[in-house]
Amino acid sequence: MFNNQFAVFMNFKYPKRLVVKIGSNVLTMDNGQPDISRMESLVKQMALLKQQKTQVILVSSGAVAFGRKDLSLPEKLDTVLKKQIWASAGQIELIQTYKKLFALEGIPIAQILVTKEDFRDRKHYLNMKNCLEGLISQNVLPIINENDTVAITELMFTDNDELASLTAAMVNADTLMLLTNVDGVFDGPPSDPESKLIPIINNKIPDLIHAISPVKSSFGRGGMLTKLSMAKKSADLGIQVIIANGKKENILLNILKREANFTFFEPRTSKHSPKKWLAHAEHYFKGEVIINEGAKNALFSDKISSLLPVGIKQMLGEFSKGDIIRIKDEHGIVLGLGKAEYSSLILQERLGQKNQKPFIHYDYLYLFQHD
Repeated sequence: MFNNQFAVFMNFKYPKRLVVKIGSNVLTMDNGQPDISRMESLVKQMALLKQQKTQVILVSSGAVAFGRKDLSLPEKLDTVLKKQIWASAGQIELIQTYKKLFALEGIPIAQILVTKEDFRDRKHYLNMKNCLEGLISQNVLPIINENDTVAITELMFTDNDELASLTAAMVNADTLMLLTNVDGVFDGPPSDPESKLIPIINNKIPDLIHAISPVKSSFGRGGMLTKLSMAKKSADLGIQVIIANGKKENILLNILKREANFTFFEPRTSKHSPKKWLAHAEHYFKGEVIINEGAKNALFSDKISSLLPVGIKQMLGEFSKGDIIRIKDEHGIVLGLGKAEYSSLILQERLGQKNQKPFIHYDYLYLFQHD
């Protein structure tokens, strides 16, 4: 199930396009104040990576922590509102600090604030992707964060680990590094001296939920369960993922020199861009189809197969061409997601019929792993 650290050295490839996610606990000290020296160190490391021809995209937390430093708000104030106020105030200082630090390295930056809604529509998604590609082509380092000011609870990312995973898929990054305040994934609570770091997690990913603490960050929303989930999803899309301790000195460079402790998620075969978009779209589906056993076997076979109306037993919901559809089997198990080639009205007419055009084309079909 787990291999030794040597296997990491053999399988890890030097990144050509790297998404770095820096968590709130990395950017703040124990007293809650921003850790400017840590930011400075990480910026210098990213500058060195760029000198080595690695394209870097940064997903950074920290806006709320920066805002909380300067604004004292009443305890009774609504929790979401407080977060919006702190984020809108703190984002200014966060990005100004990054701008100053990267300027010292001769690197221009750009700020991109997004919400979960920005990833829902394929056209909007591609516009955002084109913007990022343009910035990268002009040697501008994009810094991405959630637009907490306008996000509301049900539209928020789980945390910036989810945003980083989405971003890595969007820009076809080959590597995603999630920097937190522990060395990686352990086989028990990291605080337990008996727990051991898992250096590599391969395709046969174990069930680690029982071993991972549900406790979340003091300054952010996420925890190790989210990191594990997002790392697994990214690895399934063909992106190599590393979870490491961002508070360790020279962590980015030491990872690449194989001189740091970390957990490495071994990537599967890379997926095409539309499938990467669909992989993160489980909350955006507009309708559902229930397919028969024959269609299920065809989709999961080694042969490339689209979903045809003849294999669909039932349709739920109303949707238009281009909407995201959730696919289930006859037992209610969710199998995957796809983009509808035609509307619910047309599908209803063709349900169960042979010799019809695919309802979901293979190129716009993403199947979940059930092994």
